[in-house]
Amino acid sequence: MSNEKKGVLAAFFAYMIWGVFPLYWKLLEHVPSMEILLSRVIWSFVFTVLAVSIFRMRKELLADLKYLWFHQKHFWQLAGASFVISMNWYLYIWAVTHDHVIETSLGYYINPLLSVIFGVIFFKESLNRMQWIATVIAFIGVLILTINYGSVPWVALLIAISFAIYGVLKKKITLDATRGLAIETLLILPFALGYYAYLFTTHQASFLHIDVKTDILMILSGIVTAVPLILFAKGAQNIPLYLLGFIQYMTPTIVLILGVMLYKEPFSQVELMAFSIIWAALLLFSGSKIIETRKAHHKSIS
Repeated sequence: MSNEKKGVLAAFFAYMIWGVFPLYWKLLEHVPSMEILLSRVIWSFVFTVLAVSIFRMRKELLADLKYLWFHQKHFWQLAGASFVISMNWYLYIWAVTHDHVIETSLGYYINPLLSVIFGVIFFKESLNRMQWIATVIAFIGVLILTINYGSVPWVALLIAISFAIYGVLKKKITLDATRGLAIETLLILPFALGYYAYLFTTHQASFLHIDVKTDILMILSGIVTAVPLILFAKGAQNIPLYLLGFIQYMTPTIVLILGVMLYKEPFSQVELMAFSIIWAALLLFSGSKIIETRKAHHKSIS
């Protein structure tokens, strides 16, 4: 099998796993969202460190830590990224366990376009006319949803904004996905352990206090977090970014289907129209990006 086919498969399974995440977090809806987040941080750290040991990357991990120690700007960027991704995880878990699955789907549809806007603002990246039109169309879709809800869809917007900020902070720090996750969770680990100590001393902890099934699910949240990230890294290494970006829309599509079909969350005709506008914007943007990339490729070989 070629590297590109392996990359496509890896990316496909990464985004598929992320898409079915609501099924997992719904099993823990009896646990407070903050404790699920703390558990996810702690066990992600444990399992990624184990993965680093199994794949014999300990020297590389130490080299990464040494690099960050001597490059304070990158250290603080990664610390900021750790905080922002933790906030993103919390918002996602809270939304899923409080029946806002469709809104999380909206957040991850908006995110790629928001990332593009951030690229223009922070990295002086340029957009062609069709990409600007797609961005405006997507904004109209969000505006329709806002008017229909009667309020701003804050959960969706905060999920999209936090993940876009995470992308900006991580853009100039090139770390292996497994080692990167180990370091990111290490930076937030003291806060997670401190808060967990508070929950145990005040008898508010769910872990070890409900049932074995809950304990196992909370421990496995570390593997559930690490596996798709590692698959994503493998995919990103072997396929073009425009293809990776297109496959990305699998995740919010699966989440939307789960929200409507399985969890029976309300989905009116107005919401269908607004989502259709956003889908059209994404297709227009992705199509424009594919054409642009192919033109650049032809120029480079001619």
